[in-house]
Amino acid sequence: MLEALMPTYKRLPVAFERGEGAWLWDDQGRAYLDALSGIAVCGLGHAHPAVTRALQEQAATLLHTSNLYRIPVQEQLGERLTRAAGLDEVFFCNSGAEANEAAIKVARLYGHRRGVERPRILVMDNAFHGRTLAALAATGNAAAQKGFEPMPEGFIRIPYGDLNAVRQAARAHDDIVAVLVEPVQGEGGIQVPAADYLPGLRELCDEQDWLLMLDEVQTGMGRTGRLFAYQHANIRPDVLSLAKGLGNGVPIGACLAGGAAKGVFGPGSHGSTFGGNPLAARAALAVLDTLEDERLAEQAAVQGRRMREAFMQALGDRPEVREVRGLGLMIGIELDRPCPELVGEALEQGLLINVTAGSVVRLLPPLVISDEEADRIVSGVTELIQAFLSRECA
Repeated sequence: MLEALMPTYKRLPVAFERGEGAWLWDDQGRAYLDALSGIAVCGLGHAHPAVTRALQEQAATLLHTSNLYRIPVQEQLGERLTRAAGLDEVFFCNSGAEANEAAIKVARLYGHRRGVERPRILVMDNAFHGRTLAALAATGNAAAQKGFEPMPEGFIRIPYGDLNAVRQAARAHDDIVAVLVEPVQGEGGIQVPAADYLPGLRELCDEQDWLLMLDEVQTGMGRTGRLFAYQHANIRPDVLSLAKGLGNGVPIGACLAGGAAKGVFGPGSHGSTFGGNPLAARAALAVLDTLEDERLAEQAAVQGRRMREAFMQALGDRPEVREVRGLGLMIGIELDRPCPELVGEALEQGLLINVTAGSVVRLLPPLVISDEEADRIVSGVTELIQAFLSRECA
């Protein structure tokens, strides 16, 4: 039956039937420890009782009406998110790419209202903002763009983490209206910028009357040890995109706006048929409640630090291991060579991991992970890397 699907994914030979917490079971009854959580989606783990209960109750009541009408549970979610983010308003959609598309449209409309005929947005090398066309154009990955040209115009690409490049772009172009950036690059290899990067971007955006737009699709919802990653830098964006962990597996995305970006969208500016419907909004409210009640962001900070230290102790003396880095439960282990085969080898060992940027083992375990489960991930990944490097170096 796989032939009936477009071959847009290189699927691994496993199908999961059920999950609980940090564990999944395949259709043969074998257990797998999930150190990827659906690529940062299932932050509360699989089948969290609070989300399950919320979905069951909502499904028995009302799944969908339309954004033609008021949706009280969506309004509750909007109020919770804007209050938590210190922003003013939110547009709900279905995915991270859709949230970033909304952000791009906010920036362009903001620019036109300032009299900029062809507004442009600063984006970063090795960024990832999604696979819809405008989000793909903003994504700094030539391989992902190849064959889909012409890309939508309106983006200027500069190196990530380089404030001087931002200043040079400001001097060279008078049509820039916004910066779109990830607080930590996920697909780009778990790249954590210097502590002064986000505050520096905020200052430059204020000087230039640009919007600071943060893509927190992967870093948001407690993943880095704070509810939003920008809170580590004690700044506030004008636009914030969310998805992945927001619904713990239920598709929902959000584009929040505040400051100069408040009120840019009006009736007819944008829309999404399913965006923020009662089922998705109810799931996201359950996620927010659980993150707060179980203090999962704080737990992610502690557990992530503990795991990185353990990896450093186990692998830090190997010259082939370039760096162990990350923030919260976004962990990257960069090797000095491509290592995509580690994904399949980990699967054979009952462990779900990912390799991104060719040579970075990426770990995004659920925020609910226990010490024992974290230790099993560290020991399992360490053994795989040691065996891989020994084989490669033999």
